[in-house]
Amino acid sequence: MKSITRFASLSVVVAAGFLTGCATSGVKNPSGVPVTEMRPDERGFVAGTGVESQDMVAVTDKMARSILNTPEITNAQGIPRVVLEPVVNDTRFAINKDIFLTRIRTELNTKARNKVRFLAREQMKALENERNLKQSGQVTSNSDPNVVEFKGADFFLTGKLQGMTTRTSAGTSDYILYSFQLIDARTSDIIWEDSAEIKKQGSDSAVYR
Repeated sequence: MKSITRFASLSVVVAAGFLTGCATSGVKNPSGVPVTEMRPDERGFVAGTGVESQDMVAVTDKMARSILNTPEITNAQGIPRVVLEPVVNDTRFAINKDIFLTRIRTELNTKARNKVRFLAREQMKALENERNLKQSGQVTSNSDPNVVEFKGADFFLTGKLQGMTTRTSAGTSDYILYSFQLIDARTSDIIWEDSAEIKKQGSDSAVYR
């Protein structure tokens, strides 16, 4: 009986220690809320002077609207085909730069159907393999497998992120210029270009990935 009592007491002590450890560990959000769900276009309490989600949403919304107002797009004969080219990141922030073009593409595909189409060039290896399988008869095809239907690009969409940073004892100031171009694949003409610029000041404590 004494052994059972000692075991029960030990279990209570261990459980209390475990609960205490859980209560004192981890990062606490304001007002003790473990996680706060926010809109992507909303500035949160975890922020720095670099590129934030609300910046990305604002910039890509502006670029998508601007592209649709380009005469070469609105007055095109047929549906223009666009290929995404990598974005150049010349800022000091190590961010996922290509997310900008991904969001522009999804915005246009969602809200401007049949105005412009994007070519899945990043999937070319898989597409070519599928074509070869059809041509060799290893898989069936509802169309003539010998007819190559891969479309060529009418335009290339690319962009660049550039920044300037100032640091003093008072804090850090970051200016970022977001610029994007639509380039004619046949002539190399820049048929459309637009930009957005954002400047922030504050403490330089955030880490961007």
